[in-house]
Amino acid sequence: MNFWKDKKVLVTGGTGFVGSHFVLQLLEAGARVSVPIHRREPKAWKLGQVKTFSADLEDPRACREALAGQEIVVHAAGAVSAAGVTTGSNPFSPITTNLILTANVLEAAWAVQSERILIFGSSTGYPETSHPVAEEEMWSGPPHSSYFGYGWMRRYLEKMAEFVQLRGGRGVALVRPTATYGPFDDFEPATSHVIPALVRRAVGRETPFVVWGTGAEERDFLYIEDLVRGSLLVLEKHAVCDPVNLGYGKAILIRQIVEIILGITGHKTEPVFRTDRPTTIPRRLVDCRKAGQLLGFVPQVDLVDGLQKTVSFYTSSKKKNR
Repeated sequence: MNFWKDKKVLVTGGTGFVGSHFVLQLLEAGARVSVPIHRREPKAWKLGQVKTFSADLEDPRACREALAGQEIVVHAAGAVSAAGVTTGSNPFSPITTNLILTANVLEAAWAVQSERILIFGSSTGYPETSHPVAEEEMWSGPPHSSYFGYGWMRRYLEKMAEFVQLRGGRGVALVRPTATYGPFDDFEPATSHVIPALVRRAVGRETPFVVWGTGAEERDFLYIEDLVRGSLLVLEKHAVCDPVNLGYGKAILIRQIVEIILGITGHKTEPVFRTDRPTTIPRRLVDCRKAGQLLGFVPQVDLVDGLQKTVSFYTSSKKKNR
């Protein structure tokens, strides 16, 4: 039986990177998808495929109106921030925006009695560890100092979600994703994360090819389609506000990511690692055993294949925009 067939699902942020992929997979699963549109038009899907309407979710009343009649809410809206988390001119802006948006969506889901809601935590909320960090370790120490504001904000969002689950009786799926990448990612210089930033610069044949940090930083990168698939499994099978890590489950050095992207793009240059520039946590890996045991979740897209798909998307989109 298809859980999603004819389910009325609202995707906040449905025109953005993560939300767009939720829309695509939900449509494929047979859901009846709605998307509130505020500032940008969709790129991954076409108007007419889903129900759309204008709404500013920072307005509590508009938020309640948007959620009215929806059985399930996928909350993928939020402020995009990369370097701004730690070094931007106004690192407080994404914190306040995400707090307001999520508080409004949770309050609205409670008020209109949506059955289930997906909320994203973040691996930035975890304390620093030398091993893949498990869900129960979130409160064993403070977030890494580079994520002081953003990590604590993500922790508080989880407590708000827990309140809605306990007092409001709504089913909450709580996902803690690792770093995510793929087609329709944000490639803008001011806001892009590490992989889209490296892809943009490699395709542009940037020389010298400067990378902040030592290159020995370890990360766990998950392809966007795997994130969405895993999140929908949590919504379907584990909407009890019990956090679930979703990651690739394998470590890779930033230096290796740089080498792979340079190889895929054919950019023959030696990267220059700037150890004097700001960087974040030296090692961040998440323990994904819980997702495997509870949901049977295993990432399906190999890292190199995912990077090739991302590069292909970016190069083709550049040609279309010329």
